[in-house]
Amino acid sequence: MHYDLSLEEARVYRPDLPVPGDLAEFWAGTLARIGRTPPVLERVESGLVTVETYDVTLAGFDDHPVRAWLHLPAEPLRPGVLPGVVQYQGYNGGRGLPHEHVFWASAGYAHLVVDTRGQGSGWTTGATGDPGGSGPAQPGFLTRGIEAPDTYYYRRVYADAVAALEVLRGHERVDPSRVAVAGGSQGGGISTSVAALAPSSVAAVLPDVPFLCDFRRAASVAQTEPYLELVRYLAAHRDRVEQAFATLSYFDVAVLGRLASAPSLWSVALMDLTCPPSTVFAAYNSYGGPKEIEVYAYNDHEGGDAFQRTRQLAWLAASL
Repeated sequence: MHYDLSLEEARVYRPDLPVPGDLAEFWAGTLARIGRTPPVLERVESGLVTVETYDVTLAGFDDHPVRAWLHLPAEPLRPGVLPGVVQYQGYNGGRGLPHEHVFWASAGYAHLVVDTRGQGSGWTTGATGDPGGSGPAQPGFLTRGIEAPDTYYYRRVYADAVAALEVLRGHERVDPSRVAVAGGSQGGGISTSVAALAPSSVAAVLPDVPFLCDFRRAASVAQTEPYLELVRYLAAHRDRVEQAFATLSYFDVAVLGRLASAPSLWSVALMDLTCPPSTVFAAYNSYGGPKEIEVYAYNDHEGGDAFQRTRQLAWLAASL
């Protein structure tokens, strides 16, 4: 059903979201804590003959190990160094098995498929733990460490994501000036935040039905998980409502995205019960770089799916 703002209203929806006064200092200090340990790459046999796959361990926030798959075209479709795509995962998904995410490598890109720390036991598997702890939280990840920005779970996640981007940009077969970031749902929120936190390193952004946008509205209108984790937390911790939203303001894609400058192709689904379309438009409308958005009027959180992949193939080839 269409339960949120009309498309006409959503296209002009620009909430007045608070911007922390120390936002730049906070993130500069956070990114300074990315580890300096060189990545380790080990060739693996996936059974695929058109893609070379490497098991990657890279240094994330506080030098914590983060796992990824690097897929390279066995015979590059373009001469010289490759363009690249860093793919971030949806909520509680992981990098999976080597053959599960080879779309971009099959299209001729160096493709880094990155775990999200502590996740990967939902719809696909992961191999990365989260050494950072947290105070009381709802089951899930959205409220872990929400007492303060320094302890919030997504501080570590966003830093890991920036570290992964730099690993792909530093690979000998990759052109560092032609690396895009991509992902759906949580991955869409992470990719947009990376474009904001490392604007000189990102050539293009592909956020699909992004999560982690306009938290206060999401908590009011979302119909299903994961935003309901936040609702239950606020219902239990009645005295921490403003404190929680103050923390979330440092991680809100609709706030951070203003700092991004790379061209972007977004998607939104108007029947999305997981990531309300108004929250996607809040982030899209505030995004700082060139932008286009594909609207899927009768879809839920799957969004454009294969249709959007087709659109992305053509758009990214023209952009990179």
